[in-house]
Amino acid sequence: MSEAIKVPDIGGGEGEIIEILVKEGDNISAEDSLLVLESDKASMEVPSPKAGVVKSIKVKLGDTLKEGDVMIELDAESSAGDEAEDSKEEDSADKPKASQPSSDEKAETSGKPSSAKKSGKSAAKEQAISIPDLGGDSAKVIEILVKEGDELQAEDSVIVLESDKASMEIPCPQAGVVKSIDVKLEQEVKTGDPMLTLSSTEEEAADDAEEDDSDTSDDDQETKTGKQDPQPASKASSDSNKAKAESSGDERAPAPVGAPSREGTRVHAGPAVRKMARELGVELPEVKPSGPRERILKEDIDAYVKQVMQQRKQTGPANSGIPPVPEIDFSRFGETEEKPMTRMQQVGAANLHRSWLNVPHVTQFDLADMTELEAFRKAQKAAADKAGVKLTLLPFLLKACAHLLREMPDFNASLSPDGKALIQKKYVHLGFAVDTPDGLLVPVIRDVDRKSLLQLAAEAAELADKARNKKLGSNDMQGACFTISSLGHIGGTYFTPIVNSPEVAILGVSKATMQPVWDGDSFQPRLMLPLSLSYDHRAINGAAAAQFTRRLGELLGDIRSMLL
Repeated sequence: MSEAIKVPDIGGGEGEIIEILVKEGDNISAEDSLLVLESDKASMEVPSPKAGVVKSIKVKLGDTLKEGDVMIELDAESSAGDEAEDSKEEDSADKPKASQPSSDEKAETSGKPSSAKKSGKSAAKEQAISIPDLGGDSAKVIEILVKEGDELQAEDSVIVLESDKASMEIPCPQAGVVKSIDVKLEQEVKTGDPMLTLSSTEEEAADDAEEDDSDTSDDDQETKTGKQDPQPASKASSDSNKAKAESSGDERAPAPVGAPSREGTRVHAGPAVRKMARELGVELPEVKPSGPRERILKEDIDAYVKQVMQQRKQTGPANSGIPPVPEIDFSRFGETEEKPMTRMQQVGAANLHRSWLNVPHVTQFDLADMTELEAFRKAQKAAADKAGVKLTLLPFLLKACAHLLREMPDFNASLSPDGKALIQKKYVHLGFAVDTPDGLLVPVIRDVDRKSLLQLAAEAAELADKARNKKLGSNDMQGACFTISSLGHIGGTYFTPIVNSPEVAILGVSKATMQPVWDGDSFQPRLMLPLSLSYDHRAINGAAAAQFTRRLGELLGDIRSMLL
């Protein structure tokens, strides 16, 4: 039987096909990867929800897909064996009816197969569910969305994994009841590791239906023969079991998402939604969902934040701490046009707002004499051309800052969550801001202190090109210890960059200009570079910041001092 396999929920966004992993005629299993999608934030493999043979592929490389788009047409595996088994059971069930045994025999036979069926059923239905293909990487369990006794539908999310590249929800491949959970929070897992043990609910429903049919046929038979027994023992036992099952099912049914008390219940949301919630400090169990299968969408988080802000506004400035900005109808003053912000602009704005509210900012200004450095840079043009790179000021800034982070480790640190310690890092990864049409992005160069100027120039150019062409992966923008934001190509003198929390400092660089500098005897023309160092005053004091900019000026003034 042919079936169209569609793109599952990928967090409300869309992605470009960068790789197709199957071909027509391939025999695939459930959870085998079909293709690789790349979005603005991450790349992800899309699995098949069931086994079968690939009949046709409905997409091609470069296509952009979203949730619900058809990927492939699949010939699902035949269930002829199951049908044959069912027909055998029906035949065997029909034969006793034809012989019309006595009511006592009937009670005995109706009870015995039922108990045998149940004992066989519990053994046959339990199934170990493993972690699907993660692309060869391991990942950490950051959230468990189910508990023992929960009743799941196929494709319901079970756990949330977080790797170096992205966070992802792992779905259950089939319906059933959770018998045991075989992973725990913070555990590192890989493809094939046990995830949970499941008991199928579909077979239970079929068995219950068979028992109902059997009971009905018994009642009909008794009516025909004129027997008036109030209730056969087997039927009473069956009804009692059903009542218990319904009662236990009610007890273990999770509270509906969005209900007042949802502590410990499952929350359905994609990785992008979870990331947005973390950035805004929103507790997902408090958000009322509006998506399919009670899934939380980005719009739900927006509505929740709006509701909270409205409540704060109603309580007044004395309680909210920050007076709200009044809503104004600007169209009263003239023609207006509302232009929506891009997704990256919205995320960037939320991050900057969070850092500005949480970090006590101070900015240290200084000038660095880079006259000799500029002469050296120009002299190395031939060497840079031979290496196929353009040697700009950025590699020198990266190298000098990496040297200083080793020299002054408090700048290569982050505050602990309780604010009582500094977490000093033994690696030096630097971010640099790239202005793109869709917003500001900060790619990260790793191990800057171990790379040459020409290596840094090549890697910076490659990452900047990826940023402008929306090809940065999530791993390319994580792990920075310190950030450089340069406006030298635009102009200006000084500015106050916002610390990229959880980092504790950021360097702003403006346009270098020729200025007269007094050398003790006369004024000399020198190329001076304005430096703006913003820092978190909880981790860095003013004296340390002044020493940092002074030492940076010394290193840029004579790069040979970095060799000492």
